[in-house]
Amino acid sequence: MLRVETRHAVHQDHAKTLDTAGLRQHFLAENLFETGEIRLVYTHYDRFVLGGAVPGAGTLTLDKVDETRTPSFLDRREMGIVNIGETGTVTAAGESYTMARGDVLYLGMGTGPVSFAGAGRFYITSAPAHRTCPSRLIRLADAKELRLGDTATANKRVINQFIHPLVMESCQLVLGYTTLLDGSVWNTMPAHLHDRRMEAYLYWNMDDSARVMHLMGEPTETRHLFVGNEEAAISPPWSIHAGAGTGPYTFIWAMAGDNVDYTDMDFIQPEALR
Repeated sequence: MLRVETRHAVHQDHAKTLDTAGLRQHFLAENLFETGEIRLVYTHYDRFVLGGAVPGAGTLTLDKVDETRTPSFLDRREMGIVNIGETGTVTAAGESYTMARGDVLYLGMGTGPVSFAGAGRFYITSAPAHRTCPSRLIRLADAKELRLGDTATANKRVINQFIHPLVMESCQLVLGYTTLLDGSVWNTMPAHLHDRRMEAYLYWNMDDSARVMHLMGEPTETRHLFVGNEEAAISPPWSIHAGAGTGPYTFIWAMAGDNVDYTDMDFIQPEALR
């Protein structure tokens, strides 16, 4: 079964007027992972799509999605898939990829239908593409690792870059995930924004009772969302993105926009936030 929800872009002036329910309606993606279903959120931020596929005992196939008005979803798109569950299989263009927990699969434009099977919980990201780049399975050992932050500022973390120019080629999709080390709670602090692309965070590896306070909004008009395990925050180009958790967590970051330069961001120091 395929379910698709459309999220229209929200201007920052409108966002200032939203209450908690309104912020969650526009910027939080919940209930993405349901056994036996593919659930997608089609956003009007750079036409980025995010979602989940949980095949359970069967097989799920992603092919035609009415919102793209193309015969098959990947006819004019590329895709990044992260397995956040147990071992599963993704099959596309005659190739079968066995994905362990934490593995990332990139599928290039024109790949055709994509099938999911096994015990995986597959996080799906997708952006429009203008050319075909080679599909590739990237395991954690193949990722580019960065270690940032400090225990003194509670933001010591490991960043693993997967779909990234230092690892492989893509059109506009950039993806990786960040894990907070013991005793650290803050991600992406100091906060930043990038006007040239949107970003989405999927929080996972969390206890059911844990929450991340995800910061968003303009630097001088900040807002927040309390986000649970396997929920995603959608970040417009005008919004900061940062957060602090009540316990251990990892977040998958995925971006789409004008460039694939990971360092193209404008940092906002804490004393400038309001």
